[in-house]
Amino acid sequence: MKFEFYNRKLGAIFGLTDDIKNEGQGFSITSGTINFLWNRNRENLEILIDGLPVVLQPNQLTTTTYLQHISYKNTKLPLTSFLFNREFYCISDHDAEVSCNGILFFGTQDLPIITIPKEQERKFNTLYGIFEDEFTTSDKIQGDMLQMLLKRLIIMSTRLAKEQLILKKLDNDQIDVIRKFNVLVDEHFKTKRKVSEYAELLFKSPKTLSNLFAIYNQKSPQQIILDRLALEAKRLINFTDKQNQEIAYELGFNDPAHFSRFFKKVTSYSPTEYRETHNILH
Repeated sequence: MKFEFYNRKLGAIFGLTDDIKNEGQGFSITSGTINFLWNRNRENLEILIDGLPVVLQPNQLTTTTYLQHISYKNTKLPLTSFLFNREFYCISDHDAEVSCNGILFFGTQDLPIITIPKEQERKFNTLYGIFEDEFTTSDKIQGDMLQMLLKRLIIMSTRLAKEQLILKKLDNDQIDVIRKFNVLVDEHFKTKRKVSEYAELLFKSPKTLSNLFAIYNQKSPQQIILDRLALEAKRLINFTDKQNQEIAYELGFNDPAHFSRFFKKVTSYSPTEYRETHNILH
């Protein structure tokens, strides 16, 4: 089962499928999309994200963006996906409404895996059914209605993410700083490597950021910046034909030797060693 809303004039797409592995290439647009991936089976299933296995248990969902490389070659069961692009619903433009940026999408932390609690399964399944009904109602406001439903899905998922992935001792203002920091790192990691640069953008002191992340998780803000840089290097090594020197310059290193030292410090491999031992097929 596959549904699609496609506005050719705007290049906007919103799709729903209960089998993304087999139906994903059938959409009018297949790149540059953001995805909700929801395991609606009674058994675990596996996907590969940036070459690493991710297991979704029954009634767990996760989100991916066009920055990540997703493979379903190890996925043995049908996987439900809601997918959309920036032209249909811009996460950044609507962040004030849904407060999801840096938690569900475009963050530097671990992949958000959310468990739908038993008491909320009915709510999510009902919303799924309303999506199906709306896709079969073709009129001039169908796109607006689907946007409203997508916003509801995002808000419901963000609430669960805050409950399950973020410590209760953090208040809303502190959570807001964390997610804005995550988004800023995702946007500027190639040019800004110092915590002080991000602190300035957030109108906070570096010490305030460090103290906040000490409560939030074990990684320091500086480590998060370096890990994001290393992740991008791994993606370029694994999924492009670019050589080490090209990657170094793309990531803002003036000297390829400096890039090699950085990469080995973070990953314990030189770029060449990593390329030889982590050969991931496209």
